[in-house]
Formats: sequence, structure tokens, C-alpha cells
Amino acid sequence: MPITPSYPGIYIEELPSNAHTIAAAPTSIAVFVGYTHPFKTKAVNLGKAVELFSFTDYEREFGGFTQSGAIDSNVAYAVNQFFLNGGSDAYVVGLKPTNYVDAASAVLGAVTAGTVTIDQIQFTALEPTDRIPIRVTIDNIQGAGSDVADVSIAYGTQTETFRKVNLTNTSPDFIETRIKGNSQLVDIGPNPAYPAAFTTPPLGPQDISLALPAGTVGTFEVADFNPVFQQDSSLDKVSIFNLLILPGIVNNGVLSEALAFCERKQAFLIMDPPKIDVADQTTDWIGTFLNGGDSAGNVAPRSTNGAVYFPYIKSTDPLTGAAIELPPAGSVAGIYARTDTNRGVWKAPAGLEAIVNNTTGVVDTGRMTDLMQGKLNLAGVDCLRTFPGVGTVVFGARTLVSANTAFQQWKYVSVRRMALFLEQTLYRNLGWVVFEPNDLPLWVAIRVSIENFMLSLFHQGAFQGTTPSQAFQVKCDATTTTQQDIDNGIVNIIVAFAPLKPAEFVIIKIAQLAGQAQS
Repeated sequence: MPITPSYPGIYIEELPSNAHTIAAAPTSIAVFVGYTHPFKTKAVNLGKAVELFSFTDYEREFGGFTQSGAIDSNVAYAVNQFFLNGGSDAYVVGLKPTNYVDAASAVLGAVTAGTVTIDQIQFTALEPTDRIPIRVTIDNIQGAGSDVADVSIAYGTQTETFRKVNLTNTSPDFIETRIKGNSQLVDIGPNPAYPAAFTTPPLGPQDISLALPAGTVGTFEVADFNPVFQQDSSLDKVSIFNLLILPGIVNNGVLSEALAFCERKQAFLIMDPPKIDVADQTTDWIGTFLNGGDSAGNVAPRSTNGAVYFPYIKSTDPLTGAAIELPPAGSVAGIYARTDTNRGVWKAPAGLEAIVNNTTGVVDTGRMTDLMQGKLNLAGVDCLRTFPGVGTVVFGARTLVSANTAFQQWKYVSVRRMALFLEQTLYRNLGWVVFEPNDLPLWVAIRVSIENFMLSLFHQGAFQGTTPSQAFQVKCDATTTTQQDIDNGIVNIIVAFAPLKPAEFVIIKIAQLAGQAQS
């Protein structure tokens, strides 16, 4: 408060600082969009951006792994790979396919469950089972003609066992009481014609495989995805995210909408390649994905805010224990997050330290030589390579526009992401400037605030240059804001930085010393 002097002496007045602290924006919040479990995804989550901090959260909200839904549903696997490779914060927008195709007749609007009768006991599948069967086994019958037995239910690696269930409806272990509402895989009854007792067939326990009938295979539709990227959608209302992943999606219409959305939200799209594309040019070369389209008509739109990674990787399916091929984007997003945490967003998320976890290597059709990668690299395709003694690593760091000389300043992923990081940080921290008097004191306060933040990044090694003046510049004065700007309520701020670019090509020059005098 102002001081009113009344006696001879020294007075102290504390003045507020004109500098405002700038907090760094996050750099690796990932968003996954795609088809999730068609029966276990909570209805309230469909089309909504749901924040998750672990794969356990995903299982609770979206039902976990599935291989039998709309199409090859890669979302669960991509989210799992993200967390296994270093990710810690993600949003998932779960989708359900609009159309279900009956292979035998026409398009249906709903899924019907398959029902199987075992001695007049009706079990109904709650899961989609067009690929992985649900097996119901009645075993350990308590002697011939007994009304007590064990019921086991298996779906991939998921198993449920209900011991000593009873066919007597007055028993607390009555089969409906024990299974109905308690099983996550099947429903049962009510059936007024339950048998009096279980019977033991000659070949062992009664074992049946449940499979859904025709009419349960969903189809990919562009219309399922596009609403996610529209203004005022649930995802649009998320205050900040940095990475966008559409696991396994290569449709040009969806990718174009996603890239436009990323440009508007200062985010970065990590794209998967077409699964059919292989490293061998003589068949179907991934390079054409960025240059006119591959043999299936897949073509990637260009943008500074995206990168494509090739090829698919091999892993073990947690659902079945069998080998599985996964699109790489989920794993790469995790490596982005790991690199940001360990080194900083200015470090290219690639190199021998960018090891992909939970993989046994790249798919066989994606193995390549150095010369083959050289062609893909120049086309703007970032490759995953498997090296002996190291493992599978991300070995490329270029954006989708790297081959275009008009966009050379955004050639590298790390440079583009560093700029997006600065944009998001300053956008989120300069709100206090609005409605302040547009004159010299404001300009000084803006410069001091931004310079302090940039200096902190300089000390972390985020820029080129040995001195702050070489590394960055901040201008906000009468040269950037004219009187006409002031009259229009505009203040202009210029922030320039010298980005760190990755040492993509290491050239070693070796010469021999010849004709030296012997001592």
C-alpha cells in the first residue's frame, strides 16, 4: 500500500514484480482414437475423450484387449505399448462401428449373441467370438447322474471357474445364481427345462465352443471418425494434448481430418503405415505411401505436424499368447514420452537408446538394409530397425514434409515438436497480458517473463549456441508494435530460437600418415 511519510527516516514499500512466471507445457500427452471393445466399452465413453494413467484404467473404461470387434481393433494394443514404452498420460476416444456386415446376406444394425444348449442349459456369449471361441466346460461331475459339477469358461487367456454349481433351484449354488451376472463372458437362462442332473459323456467332460452367428463383423467407416475432430467435440474441449495416434488407420480422409485438427491444436500426429506395405521395392514399397499412393490406394496427406513410422512390429498377444503383428505408432508415442522425460522434447526420439519394449522385432516383410532405409528416409519414412545386441529401435526422425525443400525448417520431428512446445507454453501462460495497458511497461514485462523462461531452457541445453543471445531472441517493443497496432488493441511478440538438429549423418574421415621419419 502507498506510504505516507510523516517523520524523518527510511520507509520501505514492497512493489509487485512485473515479471510473470511461465510454466512449461506438457509435451507427451497422447490421444488414441479408434474402435474399442464393442461390448465392454462403457456406453458413456463412446465418442468421449477419457483420460487414463495406466492400462488398468483402459481395461476398466474400455474393456481391454479384443480381436473380434469391428475390424482389427488395435487401440488396446497401442495404448498398452504406449504405457510399456514410457508413456504416463493419455486420452482415449473409443468408437463403435456404425455398420455390422452379415457375410451371408445384408447389413444389420445390431449384434445378436450366439446361444448353445448343453443338456438344455443355455449359455449365451456376452463377448464377440468371431475369431476367438468361448469354451464352456462342464467337468468334475459328482458321480454319474449328479446335480453338482464345475463350470469353466475360457476366452483366450481369460478364464472363469464356478465350482460345485447346482441344478437345484433352491440351492444357494444354483447355476443361474452363480453364473448369471457374475460371469464377464457368458449369460445363462432363465430356462424352465433344466435337466435333473448332469451326465458324463463317454469321451470326458462336456465341452462346447460358442461362436456368434453371421452379422457380427463390423466395417470401417470414415463417418465413425470424423466427428471426433470437429469443433466443440469432446476431444476439442481437452485443454491440451501433444500426440495423436490412430492405430492402424491409413484412410486418407481420416488422416487429413486428424492432421488439420493437430495443426489447430498445436499437436503432432504419429502415423502408422499400411499393413500390406513391405520394405522390398519390388513388391509394395512404403515409400509410395507418401508419393502418390501404394498399390491399395493408400496415400498419406502431408503436414509439418506429423510423421509416419514403418514397419509393423512383432509381439505376443496378451489375449491369446500367440504371436501378433502390431502397428508401431503406440510404441513410438511411448518412446516420445520416454525421451521427453529423460532428455527433453528437443532431443530426437530416435537412435540406439530409443529401444522399443515388448517386441520381438520388426515383421519379416519390414526388414531392410541400410541402402533400402536410405531411400525411405529421404522420402520421409521413419524406420524401425532391429540390430543385433541392441534390439528394435526407432531409427528415423523426419516429418511428413521433410522431402519438400520449402519446409526444410521443419524437416526434423524434434525441431517441429520443440516449436509446438513453445507455442503451447506461451499460449497457456500469457493470458495475463489481455486488457493490460499496451505500452512500454507491458512490453518490458512480457520480454522479461519470456526471456527468463527461454534462459531456463538454454541452461538445459535446448538450443544451439554458446550464449543466450546466440540461442534465442525475444522482441516486444515499438519496433514490433506500431501505433496502428496499439489503436487496434494488438501487441506483437517475436520469439526466435536456434533449434538443435539431430546428427542424422555421422561422417568419419580417415587418412593415413605416410613417409614419417622413424625415430
